[in-house]
Amino acid sequence: MKMTKIDKIWTGLESVDAQNVNLIYKRYSAKIVPDIFVALKVAVKLRCIAFKIGVDLLVNENDWIKFKDIKIETVADAMDQKKKFLLILLLNKQHKDIFSTLCEDLIQGVSDIDSDEILAIKLKDRLLKWQTLFEKVGREGLSEESQRGLFGEVYFLRLFLNNKVNNMYCLKSWLGPENAIQDFQHSDWAVEVKTTHGNNHQKIFISSERQLDNKLVDKIFLYHLSLEVRVGRGETLNAIIDAVMDLLSENLGELNLFKLKLLESGYYDAHQQFYEEKGYTIRQENIYRVSGNFPRLTESQIPVGVGDVKYSIVLSESEDWRTTPQVLFGVI
Repeated sequence: MKMTKIDKIWTGLESVDAQNVNLIYKRYSAKIVPDIFVALKVAVKLRCIAFKIGVDLLVNENDWIKFKDIKIETVADAMDQKKKFLLILLLNKQHKDIFSTLCEDLIQGVSDIDSDEILAIKLKDRLLKWQTLFEKVGREGLSEESQRGLFGEVYFLRLFLNNKVNNMYCLKSWLGPENAIQDFQHSDWAVEVKTTHGNNHQKIFISSERQLDNKLVDKIFLYHLSLEVRVGRGETLNAIIDAVMDLLSENLGELNLFKLKLLESGYYDAHQQFYEEKGYTIRQENIYRVSGNFPRLTESQIPVGVGDVKYSIVLSESEDWRTTPQVLFGVI
């Protein structure tokens, strides 16, 4: 994966032969309002992000969200007695990819704030959102089913980006990482992405009675990819993610949002080795407009007292509802 701006700054700081100093730092950007620095705690070689605030602003480190791999602390600014640094430090170097995205997200979230008090409040709020990401980092990577599912969603996202001019619109509609009812949603439309492989490549599984219910959202499409999974052949999960990053590389905000959604999906740089060999070839690509008598169960059809409804659909029985990419992207 390509090195981001913040990673390049950290790498540069790590190469500096610094002596008799506790903290070395470099300003992230002169275009943002707060004084924000990419920093390195020299003695222990810990990466951190530093926010320069007034020395009179009280920061009780015990009030901040407790991460097992992140520490909050303040240090004096040796160059200005009226200022101090609020540091967010990464303690576990294995999580550099998550921390990089976290810091970019923090910077974007406070880039126009000119009040130290509001800055501290905003930082605490955004760190709270990140707490669950650090808590659910696994050691084994995504399961094979989750890999196929993520590949399908990113494959559709790439098509979406290539058929629309507003990248942020496409990215914000991708709600699969948040376990939403449908993988892509916006106002009056939704797209559910399903991937299949092997002998049952024409059977898909629906996770609830609400997933294909038009009473909840007017325009629902089912996007189906039938995959051939081979070692050393086809497009890997890493490759398709890199391809989307290339599409978004000109806009840091868009790129950071994509990376955040990947983390929410459970995709971490540290696990890339698990996804390098297995490739996916598209056997079939089908689009269905879910309407009328499309074979499905809806919420109104479920008897009172029945819950946790899951069922399967045989797509060969759904040919009457097939549609085209032109129709799909014309609607959404």
